[in-house]
Amino acid sequence: MQLIKVGVACVNQTPFAWDQNFMNLASAIDQARTAGVSLLCLPELAITGYACEDAFFMDGLQDTAFAQLEALAELTTNMVVAVGLPIYHEKALYNAAALLVNGAIVGFVAKQFLAGDGIHYEPRWFKAWPAGEIDWLERKAVDGSMRKYPLGDLAFDIGGIRVGFEICEDAWVANRPGMDLALRGVDVMCNPSASHFAFGKFVVRQRFVIEGSRAFGVAYLYANLLGNEAGRVIYDGGGLIASNAELVARGRRLSFSEVELSTAVIDIDANRREQARRGSHRPRHDAEELVVEHGFNWPSRRPELPEPIEPSWEDGSHVRDEEFGRAVALALWDYMRKSRSQGYVVSMSGGADSAACAVLVALAVQLAYQELGAAGVKSRLPRVKRLHDVIDRGGSIDESISALLACAYQPTENSGTVTRTAAEHVSKAIGAVFHVIDVDPQFKQYIAALETTIGRKLDWVADDVTLQNIQA
Repeated sequence: MQLIKVGVACVNQTPFAWDQNFMNLASAIDQARTAGVSLLCLPELAITGYACEDAFFMDGLQDTAFAQLEALAELTTNMVVAVGLPIYHEKALYNAAALLVNGAIVGFVAKQFLAGDGIHYEPRWFKAWPAGEIDWLERKAVDGSMRKYPLGDLAFDIGGIRVGFEICEDAWVANRPGMDLALRGVDVMCNPSASHFAFGKFVVRQRFVIEGSRAFGVAYLYANLLGNEAGRVIYDGGGLIASNAELVARGRRLSFSEVELSTAVIDIDANRREQARRGSHRPRHDAEELVVEHGFNWPSRRPELPEPIEPSWEDGSHVRDEEFGRAVALALWDYMRKSRSQGYVVSMSGGADSAACAVLVALAVQLAYQELGAAGVKSRLPRVKRLHDVIDRGGSIDESISALLACAYQPTENSGTVTRTAAEHVSKAIGAVFHVIDVDPQFKQYIAALETTIGRKLDWVADDVTLQNIQA
């Protein structure tokens, strides 16, 4: 029985935020070491952030990313760590994962299937790596010497345990790389991902992680990005670990934490025995050139009962509603803190749309307090003095919402008491500051200017939509 403790860490990264991104990754490694983890999987493009877009082609970005990788490697004493970053090689850019072992960069695996549908544009920046090909990446060291690292469709034999990779989209296709890696004897499959939130998507992820562990005879480690990375995409985290067709760890989704670590003890020999029993398993014996060997002393471990997966909102009867509220709340929270804003102003019409926007901002503050506490909220928003004043005097969550959210009802002569009352009641119920700003003079001034331009009067019979749009 060979037992190892593995972990997956979901991290909340920001493109070009080098210092904060490094701190998050270093914190994940430190938390994993404290938990006794020997092998840790971090997300796709976690060093740079996923949404660097055309800036991926900048020399400065690529060089800084590699320098950060070297610094991370120094933190991996007595550990094996997988992490994603862009790699430039022979006039092409690749979406890659690096394997760090006990302070050394052992090699790189490049993504074979690029996400190019929906909101993803990876083929604009990256090239797909051909299956079965390997090469050497050369990098000039600080002392001027050239260092060479294996790169390509590789598996790694680390102290007798083989580690392979499927990078995000690789696992979503029919001919996923895991099929060939299983024939090469891989024991642990790492999947560094940047998989955006969508309704029902988490169920699919769990399905291919569990099925991958069964079909490939491996422990399957899935690590995802977390949060509103750059304003356009929400990542929901949700790290997963499966072994021998069983889900053994499930991390929290849509968390307000910078790092979410999940761990499990897995039995390498049990997976190997299960694979050996199958008459359909036909291992390859002609692919040793696709395996990189590196020494490592895996610590001996005693068997541990797996920590039970605690029931959460994920298991309730209103998952879709919960997902929507939590996803948008986290997106609003991250957008506010990463853009260094002082809060939100919502124009309240008295209708459902603006009310929903205001409620979601308030929910973001409530969930942040629930998960981070007052001190954590304060540290995440270091530049919002109004909020600090509330927290320092022990103010309530509603008072904190007032410091971060202002709602404004902007009536004209056509507005009624029903919409004003609705806007005021909603604003005050959620703790927001409420303002009434009479815009009737501006409304009439704009209409007069438009009437002068078109040479006729506007009226509500012929120009109903136009007048409504002006008022809105």
